[in-house]
Amino acid sequence: MTFEELIKNHSADLIEKFLTEVLSKDFLDIKFDYFEQDQWSVITTHQYEEDREISLRIHLNDYYDLYVGYYNDQDDFIEIVQPLTEEEKKILPERLIKVMKKVLEDEKGMRIPNKLLFK
Repeated sequence: MTFEELIKNHSADLIEKFLTEVLSKDFLDIKFDYFEQDQWSVITTHQYEEDREISLRIHLNDYYDLYVGYYNDQDDFIEIVQPLTEEEKKILPERLIKVMKKVLEDEKGMRIPNKLLFK
Protein backbone atom coordinates (compact mmCIF):
# COMPACT_ATOMS: atom_id res chain seq x y z
CA MET A 1 0.00 0.00 0.00
CA THR A 2 1.38 3.41 -0.93
CA PHE A 3 1.46 6.36 1.46
CA GLU A 4 -1.18 8.06 -0.68
CA GLU A 5 -3.54 5.09 -0.27
CA LEU A 6 -2.76 4.82 3.43
CA ILE A 7 -3.58 8.47 4.06
CA LYS A 8 -6.63 8.57 1.82
CA ASN A 9 -8.22 5.32 2.97
CA HIS A 10 -6.86 4.77 6.48
CA SER A 11 -6.08 8.21 7.88
CA ALA A 12 -7.93 7.54 11.16
CA ASP A 13 -5.66 4.55 11.84
CA LEU A 14 -2.62 6.63 10.97
CA ILE A 15 -3.78 9.42 13.32
CA GLU A 16 -4.27 6.93 16.17
CA LYS A 17 -0.79 5.44 15.66
CA PHE A 18 0.67 8.94 15.46
CA LEU A 19 -1.03 9.97 18.73
CA THR A 20 0.13 6.79 20.46
CA GLU A 21 3.72 7.57 19.48
CA VAL A 22 3.55 11.26 20.38
CA LEU A 23 1.77 10.76 23.70
CA SER A 24 4.07 7.94 24.82
CA LYS A 25 6.99 10.35 25.20
CA ASP A 26 7.66 12.30 28.37
CA PHE A 27 7.34 15.70 26.70
CA LEU A 28 5.35 17.08 23.82
CA ASP A 29 6.84 19.74 21.56
CA ILE A 30 4.22 21.87 19.83
CA LYS A 31 5.62 24.36 17.37
CA PHE A 32 4.20 27.39 15.63
CA ASP A 33 4.79 27.82 11.91
CA TYR A 34 3.51 29.87 9.02
CA PHE A 35 3.76 30.38 5.29
CA GLU A 36 2.51 33.59 3.72
CA GLN A 37 -0.99 34.13 5.22
CA ASP A 38 -1.39 30.60 6.63
CA GLN A 39 -0.47 29.89 10.26
CA TRP A 40 -0.59 26.65 12.22
CA SER A 41 0.52 24.80 15.31
CA VAL A 42 2.18 21.48 14.64
CA ILE A 43 3.34 18.26 16.26
CA THR A 44 5.77 16.19 14.22
CA THR A 45 7.30 12.75 14.43
CA HIS A 46 10.29 11.65 12.38
CA GLN A 47 10.78 8.06 11.36
CA TYR A 48 14.38 8.14 10.22
CA GLU A 49 14.58 4.47 9.23
CA GLU A 50 11.78 5.03 6.72
CA ASP A 51 12.81 8.59 5.77
CA ARG A 52 9.34 9.83 6.74
CA GLU A 53 7.81 12.56 8.84
CA ILE A 54 4.22 12.81 9.99
CA SER A 55 2.62 15.94 11.42
CA LEU A 56 -0.69 16.95 12.87
CA ARG A 57 -1.46 20.62 12.18
CA ILE A 58 -4.16 22.93 13.43
CA HIS A 59 -4.65 26.06 11.35
CA LEU A 60 -6.75 29.17 11.83
CA ASN A 61 -10.51 28.84 11.28
CA ASP A 62 -10.69 25.37 12.85
CA TYR A 63 -8.95 23.64 9.92
CA TYR A 64 -6.97 20.51 10.85
CA ASP A 65 -4.76 18.41 8.60
CA LEU A 66 -2.46 15.44 8.58
CA TYR A 67 0.84 15.97 6.79
CA VAL A 68 3.14 13.19 5.58
CA GLY A 69 6.49 13.86 3.95
CA TYR A 70 8.72 11.09 2.62
CA TYR A 71 11.34 10.25 0.02
CA ASN A 72 10.28 8.04 -2.87
CA ASP A 73 12.45 5.52 -4.73
CA GLN A 74 13.83 8.27 -6.97
CA ASP A 75 14.87 10.23 -3.84
CA ASP A 76 12.28 12.97 -4.46
CA PHE A 77 10.66 14.44 -1.37
CA ILE A 78 6.89 13.93 -1.54
CA GLU A 79 4.43 15.87 0.62
CA ILE A 80 0.84 14.77 1.20
CA VAL A 81 -1.68 16.88 3.08
CA GLN A 82 -5.00 15.35 4.10
CA PRO A 83 -7.66 17.53 5.78
CA LEU A 84 -9.18 15.88 8.85
CA THR A 85 -12.85 15.03 8.81
CA GLU A 86 -15.09 15.85 11.77
CA GLU A 87 -14.91 12.18 12.81
CA GLU A 88 -11.11 12.23 12.69
CA LYS A 89 -11.02 15.41 14.78
CA LYS A 90 -12.93 13.54 17.49
CA ILE A 91 -9.98 11.14 17.84
CA LEU A 92 -7.80 13.97 19.16
CA PRO A 93 -7.66 14.49 22.93
CA GLU A 94 -9.43 17.71 23.96
CA ARG A 95 -6.50 18.95 26.02
CA LEU A 96 -4.17 18.46 23.07
CA ILE A 97 -6.43 20.54 20.87
CA LYS A 98 -6.63 23.22 23.55
CA VAL A 99 -2.82 23.43 23.88
CA MET A 100 -2.32 23.45 20.11
CA LYS A 101 -4.85 26.26 19.73
CA LYS A 102 -3.03 28.20 22.46
CA VAL A 103 0.24 27.85 20.53
CA LEU A 104 -1.52 29.07 17.40
CA GLU A 105 -3.09 32.01 19.22
CA ASP A 106 0.18 33.06 20.93
CA GLU A 107 2.29 32.38 17.83
CA LYS A 108 4.82 30.76 20.12
CA GLY A 109 5.85 27.11 20.49
CA MET A 110 5.52 25.21 23.71
CA ARG A 111 7.03 22.13 25.36
CA ILE A 112 4.84 20.46 27.96
CA PRO A 113 4.94 17.24 29.97
CA ASN A 114 2.53 14.75 28.40
CA LYS A 115 1.04 13.97 31.80
CA LEU A 116 -0.70 17.38 31.66
CA LEU A 117 -2.80 16.13 28.76
CA PHE A 118 -4.28 13.32 30.83
CA LYS A 119 -5.41 15.13 34.00
